[in-house]
Amino acid sequence: MSDGNSAEVPEGAAVFPLIPEELGIHPLLLAVLHAVVFFDGSDVAVVNDAAADEALQYFATYLQRLQGKDLLRIREDIETLLGFARQEKWPAEELQFLQSFLHDFGVGSAEDA
Repeated sequence: MSDGNSAEVPEGAAVFPLIPEELGIHPLLLAVLHAVVFFDGSDVAVVNDAAADEALQYFATYLQRLQGKDLLRIREDIETLLGFARQEKWPAEELQFLQSFLHDFGVGSAEDA
């Protein structure tokens, strides 16, 4: 967390855009998205690959536990975020990340909800 005196973000650190609170997206989903982008997208000079891969595997394990209303909520939040990203004309790479996020992490289909 920033204390106002932190150093600049190093070159090669992947950072997801700040998401406005008004969208109503679950804060824990946003935290996971930001962490995934950082761990998966940052250069090896910033993040150790083996450690990042292990953390991402745990993220997948926990996300795969989503069921019922929680899974529906996450799917709706991703769709809301995609709409916002399109409206704001985010780069294609970020749109693709959001579109494939749940699938890439092995999260069940809508029928599983």
